[in-house]
Amino acid sequence: MASELVCFEPRCRERFAITEAIYNCRKCGGLLEAAYTNAIDPVALKRIWRERRMSNAAIDQSGVWRYRELIPFLDSEARIVTLREGNTPLLPAPKAAGYGGLERLVFKHQGFNPTGSFKDNGMTCGVAQALRLGMKRVACVSTGNTSASMAAYSSAAGLDPIIFIPNGNISYGKLAQALEYGARTLQVEANFDQILALVRVLADRLGIYLLNSINPFRIEGQKTIVIEMMDQRDWNPPDWIVLPGGNLGNTAAFGKALRELREHGFIDRIPRLAVIQAAGSAPFYDLVRRPDGSALVPVGHPETLATAIKIGDPVSWPKALHEVTSSGGVVEKVTEQEIADAKAVIGLCGIGCEPASAATLAGIRKLTAAGVIDRGADVVAVLTGNVLKDPDYIYRYHTGQLEMPDGAAIRATFGNAPTVVPNDAEKIAALLG
Repeated sequence: MASELVCFEPRCRERFAITEAIYNCRKCGGLLEAAYTNAIDPVALKRIWRERRMSNAAIDQSGVWRYRELIPFLDSEARIVTLREGNTPLLPAPKAAGYGGLERLVFKHQGFNPTGSFKDNGMTCGVAQALRLGMKRVACVSTGNTSASMAAYSSAAGLDPIIFIPNGNISYGKLAQALEYGARTLQVEANFDQILALVRVLADRLGIYLLNSINPFRIEGQKTIVIEMMDQRDWNPPDWIVLPGGNLGNTAAFGKALRELREHGFIDRIPRLAVIQAAGSAPFYDLVRRPDGSALVPVGHPETLATAIKIGDPVSWPKALHEVTSSGGVVEKVTEQEIADAKAVIGLCGIGCEPASAATLAGIRKLTAAGVIDRGADVVAVLTGNVLKDPDYIYRYHTGQLEMPDGAAIRATFGNAPTVVPNDAEKIAALLG
C-alpha cells in the first residue's frame, strides 16, 4: 500500500511524500489531498467493520478508525489517540420533515461526538499525523468547535495546543471547552479569515503544526462521517445529503468519501450534496451563481449568529465546488430568522443542535418550496454540533431577546419562554388547567 499527498488542481497533480508537513502544493499553491494505492474488497470490509462494533479495542470502538482501511495514511496504529469519536446516530424527525416540506427526514447528528461536534472525526486523524511528524505544538484558528476539539485531542496526545479565536465572536460554551482542555487561547482582534492568514505565517516560523481544515488529514477523518452513514443505511445512498457550509471542509470530505466509496464498489451511486450558508456569510453561494464561477470572492465582514459558519473566505472552496458540481448538487443561503425558527423546530423533535446545524433544515424548507428537492426524496441532513454549544442563543430566542447582527429583532415564532409563578399550589394548579 502506498500513501501520498496529491495536489487537488487538475492541471497540476503534483505529488508529495505523506510525511511532509505541508498544506498547499509547492508548485501551484493548490489544496492537497491524501491518496492511496491499496487493494479494497468491499464485501470483506463490510463484514469486518460490522464485527468491529463488537470489539473492546479502542480503535475498533472509534467511529473513525473502525474504517481505517479507507484512511490508511499512518505507518503505525500506536500513534492513534481516540476519545471514541464518531458513532453518531441517524435520528428520524417527522416534525422537522413536515416543516421542511418532506415526507420523511433523518438527521445525522454529529453533536453526539466527545466534544460535541463533527470536528472530532477530523481531529483524531490530524493529531495522529502530528504525532507521526514529531510535532510538539499544534494550532488552529476557530470560531468555536475546532478549538474545543483540538484542545481535547491534543491534550490527550500530550501535545501543546494553541488556539486563536476572534475576540468577542465565539460562544462561551465553546470557549469554555477550549479553556477546560488546557489550550493556550489567544483572542485576536480580527475576523476568522484574517487570523488564519496570521497563523499560517506563525506556524511556518515557529514550527507549529496547523490543524484547521486546510490540513488534508482533517479531511480524511471527516470522510468517515459519510462512510458511517452509508454503513448505518446498509450501503443504500440517500437522494440528498444536506449540510451547513462554513469553511467547506465537510463538503470536501463528504464528496471525497462518496467518490471513493463508489470507486471501490461500496455504493452504486452518489447522492446530491446541498450546502446551506448563512445569508450574511455566503461567498460560496455567490460563487456558484456568478456567470464565470471561476474564483471565490471573499466576504470581507461576514455576519451571522451561527458562529460556526461565520466564515467569509473558506479555504476549501475549490474542493467543495468540485464535489457539489460533480454530484449535481446545489448551494442555498438562509436568513437569521429562518435559521432560528428551524432550530426551534428541530428542538421540538426532541433532538436539538447548535445554530449553524439548523441551517440544514432552513435550507431544505427553501429547496422543497422551490421544487429543487422533491417532497418524497430520501434526505439525510447533517447536524454538526450539540445543542449546548450556544445556550445563550437558545434562551434569547425563546424569550424574544434574540437580535440579528445589525440589531434587528428576530421573531420568536416558536418561542417557549419560562413563566414566573408564585409559591402557591392553587394558583399553579389553575395555571396548568
